[in-house]
Amino acid sequence: MTYDELKEAIKDAMKAKDKPRLSILRQVHGEIKNIEVNERRDVTDADVDAMLKRVIKQTKETLDGSIKAGNDQERTDMLTKQVAVLESYLPRQVEGAELEALVDATLTETGAATKKDMGRVMGALTKATGGNFDKAQAAKLLGEKLA
Repeated sequence: MTYDELKEAIKDAMKAKDKPRLSILRQVHGEIKNIEVNERRDVTDADVDAMLKRVIKQTKETLDGSIKAGNDQERTDMLTKQVAVLESYLPRQVEGAELEALVDATLTETGAATKKDMGRVMGALTKATGGNFDKAQAAKLLGEKLA
């Protein structure tokens, strides 16, 4: 998602009177504005993606806390909708059979043989996918394949 796409999504949410979507998109926009102001630089698409991931993580943590505390169902539902909204703006995650094939190709490419090489392989996977892969599943696959 680009910065301009984010602004358009906020406008669309305002027109549709979609409060959960508008609220969470404004939160992301505010965080991105902080980057512009504090670091005095233009925001890149990578900044927007990183901020989306960060806000998703924060919102999921809040959601987990809300569920554990047994807070009102309305708040829990809103947080769940917000996480779904943010995830819809992220690039598609590589997972399943596609991830397994990528792990095998990366193992061959890097020549990794032991678990000591796991960090190098994970780094290569991150570079190949732009960080858009299921890291837990990749680590599990690597653990099974490396001696």
